[in-house]
Amino acid sequence: MTQQADGSATDKPWDARLAAALVRPLLGSSWVHPNHFTTIRLLVGVAGASAFASGVWPNLAALLVVLSNFLDHTDGEFARMSGKTSRFGHYYDLASDALVTVGLFAGIGIGLAQDDDSILEMVLGLLAGAAVAVIFHLRNQMESAHGKDATRQPHWAGFEAEDVLYLIPVVTLCGGLNWFLYAAAVGAPLACLLVAVSYLRVMREPRGYRA
Repeated sequence: MTQQADGSATDKPWDARLAAALVRPLLGSSWVHPNHFTTIRLLVGVAGASAFASGVWPNLAALLVVLSNFLDHTDGEFARMSGKTSRFGHYYDLASDALVTVGLFAGIGIGLAQDDDSILEMVLGLLAGAAVAVIFHLRNQMESAHGKDATRQPHWAGFEAEDVLYLIPVVTLCGGLNWFLYAAAVGAPLACLLVAVSYLRVMREPRGYRA
């Protein structure tokens, strides 16, 4: 990945480039810290998951999740450009990512279970959330042992796989939240299986081999 003088990358995903442009004017503020952006992202994400769990504000919940997904890039971009990186900030960001994503699926399941008066959706939401939690744990272990290259995710034409979350407002507007949850309940465990295979392969390499 080609790095520019300000620490940006020419092949960054589009949302990361936009996030970098938005936080750049704040570089001169000594009181602004990357953890501030992480906290805002966490609060917005939790609000989105809670709105889904309520079962009455799915469209608002979808917008909050999209905003939280975008804000997830602001802390990292600001940290790189300002030089205010920290080990705590890195793990705070990872924990926030995991909590918001797990909360998203759990919240959708809880909200749909209330509408259908059935626990099936709740179980599916918890299944998808649990799979995501395991994925985060395995990837964290891989990164700790072999550096970021061991967990670097591919992207195409400026888009990453996680960018599918930007389509959630379309899903809620079209009334397809049930199908989204069903797909997540299948896709997340399959993704977890693939990450587990990668974990077993990568962790057999000498520690620090990829760093």
